[in-house]
Amino acid sequence: MATIRTLLLDAAAQASTRTFVRWKSAGTWHSWTFNDVYKRSRIISEAAHKLGAKHGTTVALMMENRPEWIITYLGLSSIGCRVVPIDARLQEGEVSYILRDAQVHAVFASGRIWPTLNAIMDSLPDLRHIVLLDGVVSKDTKEGRVRIHDFTILNDECQEKAMQPDSFFDRSVPVESDVTSIIYTSGTTGRPKGAMLTHGNFTAQLDEGALKYFKVYEWDNFLLVLPLHHAFAFSANLLVPLRCRCEISIVENLRTVAENMREVSPTILLAVPLLAEKMLNGVMAKIKKNKLAMMMLKCGLGKVVGKKVCKGLGGRLRLIICGGAASDPDMLKGYRRLGISSFEGYGLTETAPICALNPETDVRIGTIGKALPNLQIRIYNQNEEGVGEIQVKGPVVMKGYFRNEAATAACMDGEWFMTGDMGRMDNDGYITITGRKKCMIVNREGKNIYPEEVEMAINTSPWILESLVLGYSEEGDSAERVGAIIVPDLDYFAAHRDGFEARSDEEIIAKCREEVQKMVSQLSAYKRPRKLAFRMEPFEKTTTLKIKRFLYSM
Repeated sequence: MATIRTLLLDAAAQASTRTFVRWKSAGTWHSWTFNDVYKRSRIISEAAHKLGAKHGTTVALMMENRPEWIITYLGLSSIGCRVVPIDARLQEGEVSYILRDAQVHAVFASGRIWPTLNAIMDSLPDLRHIVLLDGVVSKDTKEGRVRIHDFTILNDECQEKAMQPDSFFDRSVPVESDVTSIIYTSGTTGRPKGAMLTHGNFTAQLDEGALKYFKVYEWDNFLLVLPLHHAFAFSANLLVPLRCRCEISIVENLRTVAENMREVSPTILLAVPLLAEKMLNGVMAKIKKNKLAMMMLKCGLGKVVGKKVCKGLGGRLRLIICGGAASDPDMLKGYRRLGISSFEGYGLTETAPICALNPETDVRIGTIGKALPNLQIRIYNQNEEGVGEIQVKGPVVMKGYFRNEAATAACMDGEWFMTGDMGRMDNDGYITITGRKKCMIVNREGKNIYPEEVEMAINTSPWILESLVLGYSEEGDSAERVGAIIVPDLDYFAAHRDGFEARSDEEIIAKCREEVQKMVSQLSAYKRPRKLAFRMEPFEKTTTLKIKRFLYSM
């Protein structure tokens, strides 16, 4: 049966000299072949064993996207360790909670994470080793019960042993049912929980899963923008290229995406909607300055214009897949008019993560596609409009939450994972999400209002950066009403002073009130916000750019 280890072994055997990973350092692009990654992963396996890791040991991985992230994960996973990928931007309290809850034995981290780890390590009873990149330590040191190692020195010490037939890599072999990742949810609704995902959960995403819905070729080059600690990037931006023997190019940071695209000429981009929208806005701003290009676009010759656009994005971009949040249908249509195939899918950390996707050859904009071929999705407890909870059953569903049987039981209905998302399914199996079950507002007439639908309407206004629709109750009345918190787009206001001279917050708010009324006028009256609040700062978000709803109320 397939494991992440077998994906690595097969790629090294069948595409040994082909480039797998590219990254830019000190102004120069570097690369590793599949064989390079395999050998370096073996060394990581031996290094982890030297630190006392064995089959089933929990080891944390806390780095920004970089080639060492990839070999560290593959090396740990290949010997049966349970890897806890952690966002490198989390605060001390969040990191401490995850490391303690996951009972982490060792941490592999970037050098810049050292101050955080140094501040919390005494409070982590299970932690024994920290391995640091970037030359932060020049030799092994011990701080209480925790030993600190340099990544390069440790690997050098283990290199010879790692290549021998009796290496720990060859002696410790995981199976499909073994947990390979404990991924902590990003916490949009409170305390994160560790989803235990097996080798089988992840490999089920591949040949019999998502790869049935879109084609990947050996010459493809995936641009890696999303953080690898997130399940979407890990599955679709690392495991898919590993399985398909194609290339991954790691961007330097979000500010250099356009520059890096011109340098490495990617063919596939996996993105959250916000990134895809910003890219398209930049493209359209240039097109609008060219009267001929605009005329051709209006005449249905967008693909001709798109060829020119693609040159500015490296010249080969053919596919954009969005996930992690709802996509604006107009954005997806915009890319498709330019000849770049674009569509969205759906998933959760607990489903490793993809469970629904639009087939590339039969995209239906506005839907998240349909269930992957090897799993089932049902709409449970439907109302008169056909809306119910989206539930998933199949090989992608997690083993449960780590050390949290109550939370596991609360999200499972037998073999069905209860996503907490509400949606409807058409006769062809295509699913449209209407909102989150926990966020749903029920008014005094018993009507269901899904905040996401109202937010999408409000956010159509260029004067509004983002919005958050919430239920609220008047004193002495338990019935819910619809309210909204509005964040003005101050950059847009500043750029359009000719059309609207904003001299004060009061004038900005007045304009936004007018815009909200206009945007929601097409919605049923009971869905329109009756109360508005305003803030000038964007909402606090998770690393996948979802608003932390639990922080806000009307």
